[in-house]
Amino acid sequence: MCLGIPGRIVEAVEGHGGMLALADVRGVRDTINLGMLDGPSPRPGDWVLIHMGFAMEVIDPGRAARAMEGLELMGGGRDADG
Repeated sequence: MCLGIPGRIVEAVEGHGGMLALADVRGVRDTINLGMLDGPSPRPGDWVLIHMGFAMEVIDPGRAARAMEGLELMGGGRDADG
């Protein structure tokens, strides 16, 4: 089991055989690799679970919201000192 972070596809990135996309995770945008996905590449607006820069699966918006809530709960309650 891996920890996946939900991200929303913004746009395809030119080159690399169409295997890269720009994804947004809570306002932070980064290029991710789509090479691990089965089936068609996600389109702008689609949600994916991202692990170590790779999209692992396409998910629906509800699952993305639940995943983000879980991640926020795991990080909640910490102070600046860790």
